[in-house]
Amino acid sequence: MRRFYNFSNSVINIFWRVLFFLTLFFAFTSVNIIIGDNDTFGTSTTMVTTGLVIFIVAVIVMIYAYPKIRAWFYNVFITHQVLTGSLILLAVVIAQIFFVSYCHPGSGFDSGMLLHAAESTKHAEEVDVTSYFSLNQNNLPIMLFMHWLVTLSGKSSWLFFDYVTLVSVDLSALINLMSIMLIKKRMLGTALYMHSSWLMVFPTIIMPYTDAWSLPLVSMYLFCYFVMYKTSKMSTPIEQLSFVLAGLVFGFSVVLVYFVKPSAIIPVIAIVIIGALNWLIKKKHVTMSGVVVTLAALALVGTSGGATYMVANNKIQNQTYIKIDKSRSIPAIHFMAMGVYGQGGYDWHQAVAMTFIPTEKQKSDYSVMMLKKRLKKLGPWGYFKFLIMKQRNNTADGTFGWLKEGHFFLENQKPNNKGITNKLKNYIYLYGRHIADFRFAAQLWWITLLVIIALGFGPRNDLIQILRLSLVGGFIFLLLFEGGRSRYLIQYLPCILLLGVLSFERAISNIRRLFGWYEVKVDEAKKADELSQEN
Repeated sequence: MRRFYNFSNSVINIFWRVLFFLTLFFAFTSVNIIIGDNDTFGTSTTMVTTGLVIFIVAVIVMIYAYPKIRAWFYNVFITHQVLTGSLILLAVVIAQIFFVSYCHPGSGFDSGMLLHAAESTKHAEEVDVTSYFSLNQNNLPIMLFMHWLVTLSGKSSWLFFDYVTLVSVDLSALINLMSIMLIKKRMLGTALYMHSSWLMVFPTIIMPYTDAWSLPLVSMYLFCYFVMYKTSKMSTPIEQLSFVLAGLVFGFSVVLVYFVKPSAIIPVIAIVIIGALNWLIKKKHVTMSGVVVTLAALALVGTSGGATYMVANNKIQNQTYIKIDKSRSIPAIHFMAMGVYGQGGYDWHQAVAMTFIPTEKQKSDYSVMMLKKRLKKLGPWGYFKFLIMKQRNNTADGTFGWLKEGHFFLENQKPNNKGITNKLKNYIYLYGRHIADFRFAAQLWWITLLVIIALGFGPRNDLIQILRLSLVGGFIFLLLFEGGRSRYLIQYLPCILLLGVLSFERAISNIRRLFGWYEVKVDEAKKADELSQEN
């Protein structure tokens, strides 16, 4: 069993290294990171990006060259990192609220259809709406939830749903921070910095859709798993209660995220796989208490998940808000067929075919035919090269596919520069003056996070291995099914962010081994800090 355990982890590590290396390489070579004229987009960075680069370089030089500045930096951003990180995160949240208040445009594609259908019964009865949900029944649960919010609050504006999205994203960040406090408290400061930087370059808070709304549920079931992992001995009443509550919420969160975004349960599969591998090598040392804990966990998760599924599925199947033709549902194989054409993403011709082909069986047969036809045309070597390029399309873009959906916004994409709203829109609209500045900043953040994860190599750790396998599963899923843009990575951001935080210490340690001067500089900073305090 030990050989099988080692072999399985070796296979996981091989897939991880290959797929993650491709992601890192393509992120570094992304056109988003170009300073100046960008022929791909027909845009150019402005003095905003130039100022950002100069500022970063100046800070690095001053920290390296001036002991007093280094000491101040060390004292503020390292010694008091939790306080500093908390203040930065608070400032970012205030900036988010300001951003949403002044910039909440209506969107097109699926997001626009969901809100339009949820707004009123009159809209839900429109032919285009019923046709859309007959085909895309996977979006029915989230639309019904949006309609419930409309009914509950009496509000159906884009501003209201942007605030809901903002709360969802920030709640995910908060739960991630709770996870770090639980499993590696000393890394809380790093987690605060990492999540603050993410939120600063994440305009998806104004795009109310399943990508962002799945985030808190993924973060929640990961947090619940960590609670169960830490309290599995159940030696005190507090641990017993925490274990039970975590198991119940775990099952609840997993089932809800399945209805919102089914592919977001891939980390659960990773948890099961790593848990099963660990059980194989420890089964000789299994105790009765261990068996009881395992059975209790399965019972709690199964009961909670089963009950949640029954209630939610019953509500969806028996809803009367919108009339749909269940026989017209698009089969999963359709998304696999689309995933081998073009850039590996949305294919207009196949989407239109799904509209006119009447039955699910005929849709499946058509998709299988298209899949076989494309694979035959590509051949083994062609398909291999296609997958490499698709991995680039799926993961390289640090903006997470911002503006890459058709009819992303419903209004004019070329704002003027008058007023706060238009000044903000210039950073996020297709023809905005500062759109290249946003792309650069987002890509710089993405590269930094990926580099931290890449440098965090070292001895095997179960939690890190779960997060890596989660991403391997996500990468493979997007390679096999519809992908083509990194928007689909958003659902795995809790895994990526947590992995970045947990890899940070190892990354620093590995850098110190590569560059021995780092330890000297830290010692100098500490001495300078002590000297400045004495003065």
